Amino acid sequence: MKLAKRGAKAALLFAVAGLLAITGCTKVPTPGQGAAASPSTLQAVMQRGTLRVGDCLTFAPFGFYNKDGQPDGYDVDLAKELAKQMGVKLEVVNTTSANRIPNLQTSKVDVVFCNFTRNLERAKVIEFTSPYVVASEALLVRKNSGIQSIKDMGGRTIATVKGSTNGDEVRSLNIPIKIQEYDSSQAAILAVKQGQADAMIEDNNFLAYQAKLDPELAVTNEALVPLEYNAFGVKAGDQEWLNYLNLFLFNINASKLNAQLYNKWFGTDPHFPLNPQF
Repeated sequence: MKLAKRGAKAALLFAVAGLLAITGCTKVPTPGQGAAASPSTLQAVMQRGTLRVGDCLTFAPFGFYNKDGQPDGYDVDLAKELAKQMGVKLEVVNTTSANRIPNLQTSKVDVVFCNFTRNLERAKVIEFTSPYVVASEALLVRKNSGIQSIKDMGGRTIATVKGSTNGDEVRSLNIPIKIQEYDSSQAAILAVKQGQADAMIEDNNFLAYQAKLDPELAVTNEALVPLEYNAFGVKAGDQEWLNYLNLFLFNINASKLNAQLYNKWFGTDPHFPLNPQF
């Protein structure tokens, strides 16, 4: 009887030892080791051989179609430089303000260059690089108007675009200014040229381009609203791609290439520093 018990006990110990041996050879997943991690967009672009950049091609000079029907502009030149340094082909995907984030989230584009202002609400769902251009609001005026700033606009007429927040910004200044709304930016600019309005309020970069096109126009040297820091938008969670793009921006800023491209398209040097002193 004792022999039988001893035999049963030995068999049990042998079975346990075998189970432990099997368990020791089996890898147990640790947190974060479940499914294989998704490859970075950087890797995907290099393997594909094509960089897909989302750009708004209806906002000259940032992005537009030239006379040959090809994408052109400041953002497009930056995209060309990025593709060149990566050694891949460039595909510019026409993008709107509304589909910038969805196109990133569904991987229809690899990165968005589209006058994309960094803010906390957008940062909840995508990530932003360091800024590459800074914007504020200023006035477009005729050079012979004598208007140097918004303070000179008392009793005068300012042109704004219907549906924009520019009219509210003017009202908040508590200056007696007559606000005249127009259906488009081009209509507001024409009103200034023809003397129907004394000034137009809009993004200072956009206005600099308009002044470049018409030497009779000028842009006031002021910031009427808090500065907006525009950046590249990328899909959330892709730190490797974000790091690469930030280094690209660092290099083109340090080499002054970004400033040269800005001057090419806007006819002036960048007005505000990319890295303000706090």
